[in-house]
Amino acid sequence: MKLSPNQLNSNQINPSATPKNVYTVSALNRRIKQCLEKAFALTWVVGEISNLKRPPSGHLYFTLKDNQAQLSAVMFKGQARRLNAVPEDGLTVLGMGRVSVYEPRGIYQLIIEYMEPKGLGDLQLAFEQLKRKLSAEGLFDPAGKKPLPGLPRKVHLLTSPSGAVIYDTIHIIRRRFVNMPIVLIPTAVQGASAVEEVTQAIAFLNQQPDAEVAILARGGGSLEDLQAFNDERVARAIHQSRVPIISAIGHETDHTIADFVADSRAPTPSAAAERVVPDKKSLMDRISELERQLGVAALTNLAANRDRLNICRERLLDPRRQIFDGRLAIDDLLHRMGIGLQRTLRDNSLKLKTISSALKPGLIRDRVAFAKQKHKKYNDNLSYVILNLIDKKRWKCQVAVSRLLALNPMAVLERGYSITRTCPQRTIIKNARQIQINDPVEITLASGTLFGRIEGKDDDGVQKF
Repeated sequence: MKLSPNQLNSNQINPSATPKNVYTVSALNRRIKQCLEKAFALTWVVGEISNLKRPPSGHLYFTLKDNQAQLSAVMFKGQARRLNAVPEDGLTVLGMGRVSVYEPRGIYQLIIEYMEPKGLGDLQLAFEQLKRKLSAEGLFDPAGKKPLPGLPRKVHLLTSPSGAVIYDTIHIIRRRFVNMPIVLIPTAVQGASAVEEVTQAIAFLNQQPDAEVAILARGGGSLEDLQAFNDERVARAIHQSRVPIISAIGHETDHTIADFVADSRAPTPSAAAERVVPDKKSLMDRISELERQLGVAALTNLAANRDRLNICRERLLDPRRQIFDGRLAIDDLLHRMGIGLQRTLRDNSLKLKTISSALKPGLIRDRVAFAKQKHKKYNDNLSYVILNLIDKKRWKCQVAVSRLLALNPMAVLERGYSITRTCPQRTIIKNARQIQINDPVEITLASGTLFGRIEGKDDDGVQKF
């Protein structure tokens, strides 16, 4: 039953039903606020985020809802800054806060002090969000990965100097390549300073001109322990590094953002050491085998080339080479003849001295004079014979040279003749029937070579160009 305004002011209303305390709207809202804040000082609420708003103030305004109701919520800047994951619409969260009333509008809301994803950890959500972001930017693209050196001159190791990882990694490297230099760049791998130290270590690594490859390593742990390697700053430092970096974080089942960004990922630090450093013994064995194969190939190639050379020598007789060999033979005969003559004169002189010492002075003088005269005669005759023989030999050599020059094909070409061959077989053409119209030919002259094509032949078979 509805009452009119006149009826409300009439005497029909029982004065005893009128409330003794009358609240203003603001006073009533304040009273409700006090009651709610006292009754729901700290309350856990589960709901799905919707209508999320992020104003410039840094506060978060959103609605928590389920399938039957909804609740306004706010998270102020100080608390929102401590969130590891960025809230988003559609995310089911577990929040702790206090229920209050916004007095100017009479709206009650949940002021959230702490919030985490429901069913998915805060850190895990942050991990998935950063993974999607960096993947969209191309930081995981295999095309951008830098190749690892086959045999580095030294290995840089980025890890904690006090952990067990460094000893295991060094042991593996020394076992595989005993004299491989290892440079340690110490850095924290856990804690509040880990992110800053890891990024500084990567920056220091890239300042080393001889750095070729680096291993970023730490042992296994929880998601919280590995948080430094899920940081965006570390991921971008790895991606921007000019030096290839192998990520060896945690155990084989652990995966971090650093693993996806790194140029190569190893399941463990020990596996990273085996990947970056080859086994020296296997490498030496391989080198020895390659040297053996190279030697065999070289000898085989040398023998084949020697056989081809011998065949070419047998097929090609150079007249100039023959002339040269003839001149060398003449020079050798003249040299040997001169040596023999000097030896004969020396022997005869010794004999003459021996005989002279045994004879009387007078006879010696006569016999010496006679011997000198006879010796002079023999010497003159011998010189004549030698000179005559030399002249005969020189004449025969000149005749041979002339004959060889006359037989030299180049001498024929000097008189204006040419040699015509087919192309590309290089068969000498002796008859016009060997060649057809438009066939390419090669014409060798005394100086240079011409290349042409047959345009026609007359009735007698003579080519016309």
